[in-house]
Amino acid sequence: MLKLFKKIAGMILFSMIMLSATSFSRVPVLPGAYDMQSYLPVIRGKRVAIVSNQTSLIDSVHLVDTLLSLGIDIKRVFCPEHGFRGEVAEGLTVKDEVDVRTGLPIRSLYGRHKKPVPSDLEDVDVVIYDIQDVGVRFYTYISTLHLVMEACAEQGKMLLVLDRPNPNGFYVDGPVLDTAYRSFVGMDPIPVVYGMTPGEYARMLNGEQWLKNGVQCDLHVVKCKNYTHRRYYELPVKPSPNLPNMRAVYLYPSLCFFEGTIMSVGRGTDFPFEVYGHPDYPDHLFSFTPVSKPGASMNPKYKGQICYGVDLRNIPLRFLRNNRHLVLDWLMDAYKEMGSRDDFFNAYFEKLAGTDQLRQQIEAGKDKYTIRWSWKKELDTFKNIRKKYLLYPDFE
Repeated sequence: MLKLFKKIAGMILFSMIMLSATSFSRVPVLPGAYDMQSYLPVIRGKRVAIVSNQTSLIDSVHLVDTLLSLGIDIKRVFCPEHGFRGEVAEGLTVKDEVDVRTGLPIRSLYGRHKKPVPSDLEDVDVVIYDIQDVGVRFYTYISTLHLVMEACAEQGKMLLVLDRPNPNGFYVDGPVLDTAYRSFVGMDPIPVVYGMTPGEYARMLNGEQWLKNGVQCDLHVVKCKNYTHRRYYELPVKPSPNLPNMRAVYLYPSLCFFEGTIMSVGRGTDFPFEVYGHPDYPDHLFSFTPVSKPGASMNPKYKGQICYGVDLRNIPLRFLRNNRHLVLDWLMDAYKEMGSRDDFFNAYFEKLAGTDQLRQQIEAGKDKYTIRWSWKKELDTFKNIRKKYLLYPDFE
């Protein structure tokens, strides 16, 4: 544990003495949904479906409520993981329902029904996608975007993406997905942190013909205003129940690997993705006890058991911003602290990593520099692809 804290302290000290090249503008970033003059003429008089959740806001008013008040003909709402109002815990099936506030039918795109079928779109002219993402491959909203684009392409429907900033859009890092490990937590050959907004990502899916059978969607993107990949965008609303604040959003790319291990990442506490631990973790300086959290984690790992581990809540946000790469130290140190157990990793780990190489490297005792170097060739290839589809000034 002492060695780990020394590593963390060293990284924080290094980040504090760095001179950041980032320009901190006071001009607010406005998501695409705010630029109504750009898309109202496109959808007025059309039959509309909206892919959205609790993050689809214009100020504090939901996009659906705003468009209904303007007389837009909304036929139905599609919702991703966590549901339309963002109240469903990770992994739980989202059910079809009727929104009590608007009376609109809500069609789930999580569970068995992840892709709109022809009957979902037969009475629709335009599909609007407006969801706040966090820019991490295994965060499933981009998988929903992928499948919605496929459905629109196959059924001849226009897709209008109201773009939103990427809070992790200021760097690119991690292993690139091997498509042999494709799943709903990783559908396309991109790294863990890919540095693109939903609109940019949609352009890449089209341009690289990554949709099924190479189909291309009639795609229109309404850009954010005042956004660049050098800006640190702070989310006005939590994107899902277990990412409650910006520290969790920044830690998520590194800590989510623990979901494919025996470790807990604090689900069932008030600080998910800001800690990690296990009942048998050898150092007892810090502990937490997962409990049921309605809307977040009803049955968290090690529910009711004391977990000992590491508390990351005091890491400065500035360090997490200046670091600009995945922190492998936590995963590698936990593996060693737990005695390099044969059961440390589970089958889900390869889906999260997008490859079997990372697990093999850690088990073989490779250092983090060797591991990171093994990503370089594929990362460089991806970065060249990515540049073709950017809509905003890059971080480099």
